[in-house]
Amino acid sequence: MTDTDAPQGGRKTAEMFFDPMCPWAWMTSRWMMQVEQVRDVDVTWSVMSLSVLNEGRDLPQSYREMLDRGWLPVRTVIAAELSVPQDERNDVRKKLYDAMGQRIHLEGRGRDEKDLRQVCVEALEDAGLPADLIDRAENVPGDEVDQALRASHQRAIDLVGDEVGTPVVAFEGVAFFGPVVTPAPKGEAAGKLWDGCLLVAGTPGFYELKRTRDADPDFS
Repeated sequence: MTDTDAPQGGRKTAEMFFDPMCPWAWMTSRWMMQVEQVRDVDVTWSVMSLSVLNEGRDLPQSYREMLDRGWLPVRTVIAAELSVPQDERNDVRKKLYDAMGQRIHLEGRGRDEKDLRQVCVEALEDAGLPADLIDRAENVPGDEVDQALRASHQRAIDLVGDEVGTPVVAFEGVAFFGPVVTPAPKGEAAGKLWDGCLLVAGTPGFYELKRTRDADPDFS
């Protein structure tokens, strides 16, 4: 890698907060995977929850139904990470996210509670984890999984504020909602977007760039 490729110099860190149900987070995660191939960056994959974020809000019924289903995937990830040593948790989160996202976003599954539960069971099996962790992932307000989920979600909110959704990405500790992008840039295009995100993250007082989305997520 040349100095031109990585003008900021040195190995960088990023943390991406995802909810497996969010298609835009999925797009951003695919971009981050491309970034890992063309830039020197260590990525931490962490959970935030649209279900937690939207508790108590007046929302359209169809979206509320999705949020009601959405507790199970994030709780599955948290239940799984709690079952392994600390140094294995990032890998477990990423494996489960990939397995869930493949089924939810690329295969169109999980549109009802029964199939979404099966998606989570299959993801656990793909990650080499016990399928019976799904029992621990069932929604039990206030249990250990719930507390850990809310703590992870709150960490994202503490970094970025509460006027956002998913995805949230922290660049060298400076977090933003986004980038929201479709299709996910590949190769050097992914690297250039990363470079730009580092530049704005390094600008004191920079908060937001935004325009109206006129395209749906492109999973191709």
